Amino acid sequence: MKETAVLAAKEAARIIKKHVGKISQANIDLKRKFDYVTRADHESEKKIIEVIRARCPDHKIYAEESIKDGPGGYRWLIDPLDGTTNYIHAYPIYSVSIALEHDGEIVLGVVYDPTRDEMFIAEKGKGATLNGDPIKVSTIDDPAMSLVLTGFPFRSKKMVDLYLSSFKKIFARASDIRRDGSAALDFCAIACGRADAFWEIGLSPWDVAAGYLMISEAGGMMTDFFGKKNPLWTGNVVASNGILHPWILADVQETFAGHIDG
Repeated sequence: MKETAVLAAKEAARIIKKHVGKISQANIDLKRKFDYVTRADHESEKKIIEVIRARCPDHKIYAEESIKDGPGGYRWLIDPLDGTTNYIHAYPIYSVSIALEHDGEIVLGVVYDPTRDEMFIAEKGKGATLNGDPIKVSTIDDPAMSLVLTGFPFRSKKMVDLYLSSFKKIFARASDIRRDGSAALDFCAIACGRADAFWEIGLSPWDVAAGYLMISEAGGMMTDFFGKKNPLWTGNVVASNGILHPWILADVQETFAGHIDG
């Protein structure tokens, strides 16, 4: 099934690259305020589903733009273009993210960065790789040495003040903070040691699924804001190399306690 996910990701990327820099306003739809979808999103998702259906016809699909099958058995969680706003502007940070769960447990994760030709793969119990080479999280243990990643709550503007409060708290202790615009690639950056920690609110399951396994298999940790594992369905994510998790989780909890549900 790894080969199926890799093929689907590469086929989707071929479509994405064909349209990059050519997206007009006529080809952009507004799903909800500040949340866009393009022709490339739809075509990419259609191709991914086509590849999966051809090879795994009995599997379920849970995709961002179309099919939402219920849980149970094998189910694919698909983000056909993570970083759509970047993509619209030809800002070269976006990805294809595909995960496979079995009876609710993520067993496979694939994230492909078409601009850098980087294929991240994680298999349950088998580790994580980047273009075939094993990857591990960093060993940074001092917040002052850490590079932290985040995402802005563009779907929940009412949370901006709280988010900025958490930003100031974490920024005061971290070496620096980056906001790249593709959560799937942020998770991969932590998995391969390019960054050390991450937090964001309001993510969707397809944003998180592949990255959750990627970080876990690379030796890191991902929880919700309450420290519970597997935050796919809460959307509120703290991820790290594991060593820094108590620090960033405590700062996030101090800010958001009483404002979000567990």
